[in-house]
Amino acid sequence: MIKEQIAPIKIIAAPIEDRYARGWHYFGLPAEITNQPKPIVGFGTRLVAYRGDDGEVYVLDGYCPHMGAELSRGCVEGNSIRCPFHDWRWGADGFCDDIPYAKRIPPKARIKSWSVLEVNGQLFIWHDPEDSQPSDDITIPNLEVCDADEWSEWVVRRTNISTNCRELIDNVSDKAHFGSIHHSAAAEFTNVFEGHIATQIMRGINDERSEFDASAEMISVATYYGPAVMYVDMKQTIQGQHVESIWMNAHMPIDTDSFELFFGVKIKKIAGMSEAEGKAFLEAYVDASQRAFDEDVAIWENKTRVDNPVLCDGDGPINMLRQWYQQFYVNKADVPTKWQSRREIKV
Repeated sequence: MIKEQIAPIKIIAAPIEDRYARGWHYFGLPAEITNQPKPIVGFGTRLVAYRGDDGEVYVLDGYCPHMGAELSRGCVEGNSIRCPFHDWRWGADGFCDDIPYAKRIPPKARIKSWSVLEVNGQLFIWHDPEDSQPSDDITIPNLEVCDADEWSEWVVRRTNISTNCRELIDNVSDKAHFGSIHHSAAAEFTNVFEGHIATQIMRGINDERSEFDASAEMISVATYYGPAVMYVDMKQTIQGQHVESIWMNAHMPIDTDSFELFFGVKIKKIAGMSEAEGKAFLEAYVDASQRAFDEDVAIWENKTRVDNPVLCDGDGPINMLRQWYQQFYVNKADVPTKWQSRREIKV
């Protein structure tokens, strides 16, 4: 075909639906939640998290439906939280349990109580537009390394990113960007999809521009458990030191045009290093990892959404990934059955 006869491509980007994914979403480390209420910005609204007298972490809708005050400005009493405006008190189950100046509590006085999961030394909340409860078969697995003394504590950093979270998810199948953005071209690359789980298996070779040692291998197994929480089993070399680490890449949608990214790192302690040396090395490793991740952020915040990407044979299965991801944005009864069987694609 003559080149001049080929029509220029017109980028298609459908309006983003005002809906948030069904699944577990990270919101903090257990030590961050105390009896001082903490606001959570997510899903186009505000929530409030607090620790009750029983030691449990509770999350409720963040605004009092009486007159709209923000509950994170209130105070915890027992396992309840009292509104700062008119002193209405809301129990951990979401029901109003006290109004100091009323003889009778309105029967409809109830706000949403969100399901909370604590695993791997981290906290997650369940979101579902249909208000279903989480099932045991769709959960965040317990990682043995998180209970092992030879591994460091989590170091978690947060970044607000001004784009839809699908741009982040695309990375699972975007084989080509590892060489151009992270300077570790993929020598081997495989995606596996099964149910609510998507896995990326990769072996990369660093070039001289990498934050990590040039010519060294980077081996990773990155797994999303649902739409918003990924753990990465990472092996790479920095400053001549071989490092085994676990990365957490999780996000909370603020609204349909922005999300908060939580980037966490835990490394296997290096033999022969003192505690101070190990801490300094961990910080240097996290800094290098963060800089590498920030390269993605700069792209996401300055790109446009493309629903009809022009792909080549060296790209990963991006369209298949997007189809997998879409299952979290439809009602549970409408999830295609094809995702229940294992699908493996090696590029």
